[in-house]
Amino acid sequence: MKRLRILVVEDSLTTRRRFCDILSADPELEVVGEAEDGKRAIELCEQLRPDVITLDMVLPVMSGLTATEYIMAYMPTPILIVSASTNRGELFKTYDALAAGAVDVLEKPTVDGVDGSWERRFVAAVKLIANIKVITHLRARRSGTERAVAAVQEHRATSVAPLRRDQHQSQHRGVVAIGASTGGPAAIVKVLHALPPGLRVPVLFVLHIDEPFAAAFAEWLDDQTPHRVAYARDRDSIDSLGGQVIMAPPGRHLSVAGGRLRLDTDPPRHSCRPSVDVLFESLAVDRGAEVVACLLTGMGRDGAAGLLAIRRAGGFTIAQDESTSVIYGMPREAVLLNAAQMVLPLEQIGSQIVKLLGNGDLRTA
Repeated sequence: MKRLRILVVEDSLTTRRRFCDILSADPELEVVGEAEDGKRAIELCEQLRPDVITLDMVLPVMSGLTATEYIMAYMPTPILIVSASTNRGELFKTYDALAAGAVDVLEKPTVDGVDGSWERRFVAAVKLIANIKVITHLRARRSGTERAVAAVQEHRATSVAPLRRDQHQSQHRGVVAIGASTGGPAAIVKVLHALPPGLRVPVLFVLHIDEPFAAAFAEWLDDQTPHRVAYARDRDSIDSLGGQVIMAPPGRHLSVAGGRLRLDTDPPRHSCRPSVDVLFESLAVDRGAEVVACLLTGMGRDGAAGLLAIRRAGGFTIAQDESTSVIYGMPREAVLLNAAQMVLPLEQIGSQIVKLLGNGDLRTA
């Protein structure tokens, strides 16, 4: 049996040895290299071409973020971030690494964690991402100035003129709803960049990201796009949120009832809280044909049933296609249920949402 080849990147020798011991104890895994800094991680990745890299964010010589950007630009490899950083600055770097192509993030274990649950999660995460076909990200191939210019040009190319208020009142497309999981940070940035800053409908968004890493994601996303992004507040009127991106906060379901946002800690759906299904199903009841809903990359089936409910209620539904999904799980389940009226590559989803908002009732499309 061919074993999965792992490169472990961690500056603490004690922690690195622990990780190596955990991985080596599994007969399906083989640790082929260890690196104590980001520069050495790049060198070993070039030499060894591992199947998976486990990577800390805070490293000497070269940071985990810089190493991620370089690796994903020149030798794309599935990366699992294993980090203990929970302050705002380090969380932002973690989100940047996910946007640059890292697949997932796992919190480092506590010193006295001895029950074996973290070890099982660690091994399972490594095995899962080993099967993911990662793609080249070009961020590290551009200098900071070139990157900024490219971002401006991309935004100009994908933006359209703001829609007039009278258009929205007559088109019956009053809410955009988006759900995502693994691969979602990079995907949602691309979708939101394609939506015009003058968009007057609210965008409601659910992302599966574990605590404590979810704590500052809305703030980070606000910095990445021309839209105001904030976590949802219980009982806010949905009609007062036009032009904003409203996220489900960590550990709480987001739904809409009677035109108002609702937050709760009801049991998880599909092991997820927040759940995409909870949001989508509530919108199907509360807003029906006014909804444009999109299910992006992610593992599992959360959101598929909710997308079908929106389609049956007269809303318009989109699923991300397999070729651009980091994990074609949630969108695939939606396609199997015939819940998606369109299956599109990621780069076309934002512009298609704009067209739907401007073209009125497209239920027959």
